[in-house]
Amino acid sequence: MLAITMHLLAAVIWVGGMFFAYMAMRPAAHFLDPAMQLTLWSNTFKRFFPWVWLSIITILISGFWLIALSGGMGAVGTHIHIMLLLGIIMMLIFMHVFFAPYKKLIHSVKSEDWETGTKALGQIRFLIFINLTIGLFVTFIGSAGQYYI
Repeated sequence: MLAITMHLLAAVIWVGGMFFAYMAMRPAAHFLDPAMQLTLWSNTFKRFFPWVWLSIITILISGFWLIALSGGMGAVGTHIHIMLLLGIIMMLIFMHVFFAPYKKLIHSVKSEDWETGTKALGQIRFLIFINLTIGLFVTFIGSAGQYYI
């Protein structure tokens, strides 16, 4: 089914990107000086965040499509309700990242204000960690929740 395929691909792109950023790129970029590190992260987010926006739109459309096909919110299991709630929380966290610390990071790199950029990147990293943790749990709920909840 197209809806479930699109839903899964969008989730894999978003959660996988966060996993890569937090578990691989973060420690690999740690040795760089602040100017290089902040520029690297700014350029990486510039390329990744449009994919997150596309993933969010795809997840919402395909998710509500799947719920409708299943008979509506009253017909789906508790695990779907949990997945929807946590997914919306993840989306709100991402929107905060995008419109607050990411904008600060971009401005800091342009103005070479490395101290402010470092603080903004720290906020982004923390929020990515939170979203990654939620995203991994949502992945579990979406794939196996019907057997546990």
